[in-house]
Amino acid sequence: MYQLFCDSNCELWHTTVKELGLNLIKMPYTVDDKEYFYDMGENTDFKGFFDKMRSGTVPKTSALNEFAYTEYFEPVLARGEDIYYVTFSHKMSGTFEAMKNVIAQLKQKYPEREIRFKDSKSISLGSGFVTYYAALKYKEGATMDELDAYLDGLIPHVGTYFVVEDLTYLYRGGRVSGVSKVVGNLLNIKPILHFDEEGRIININKVKGFKKALAELRAYMRDTGSELDKYKVFILQADNEQTANDFAKSLTDEFGELDIHIQPVGPVIGAHCGPGTIGLIFHCERK
Repeated sequence: MYQLFCDSNCELWHTTVKELGLNLIKMPYTVDDKEYFYDMGENTDFKGFFDKMRSGTVPKTSALNEFAYTEYFEPVLARGEDIYYVTFSHKMSGTFEAMKNVIAQLKQKYPEREIRFKDSKSISLGSGFVTYYAALKYKEGATMDELDAYLDGLIPHVGTYFVVEDLTYLYRGGRVSGVSKVVGNLLNIKPILHFDEEGRIININKVKGFKKALAELRAYMRDTGSELDKYKVFILQADNEQTANDFAKSLTDEFGELDIHIQPVGPVIGAHCGPGTIGLIFHCERK
């Protein structure tokens, strides 16, 4: 028997995490020198967080240390169960070096136990999409090998696209240059960002204005979307709920009935993308 783990950077809603029976690893963030661990929206003041960002507060995120990973993993191994962990993109954080070190240590201590992890090659609800369908397979009784095979087939077909309102936050994270940030904000230029096959964020387009940027997201779903009637469509919004609702309506107007879920961006991801961000996640022919 094994336990299925996810981390809070997959951003599935807290009720979904509980319904699916997932073991949650909470990722840290710091605001005004106070550390928090994201609880998947259960007691999160999203508006307060993004209001602080708009007023100039700079939240910070950090990697988990080896002690934290040990605290999550060892009790499961000690009671005789194995672990399968669906992670967010390994290209996005150095936290997985600590995780790998802990796994190596625990394998020596519990040689009869197995610990596997699967890189979802995405973050936020791109990773959540993978985690959600992994959990359904897990609840159906899939073995670790069967889950490996299923996710290897699914991950290349998860399209994750997003557009930010203000380039300042991407600049702080090293995603755009200072000149690009200044010029982009002055000219209302919006980069269209996407997770590639390796789990890296890449800039695939630049358009003028948020409305046109959302039209581009819709076009990517039109051009690459597949089996949209079979899989959920996720829309992310960072304190931009009305825009997200309007965007969802534009999708159903064009594509018909879809299983659309709109969710707020959490503080860990929000610290990097900033308020106003809109994201779109769907099943696609190929990333």
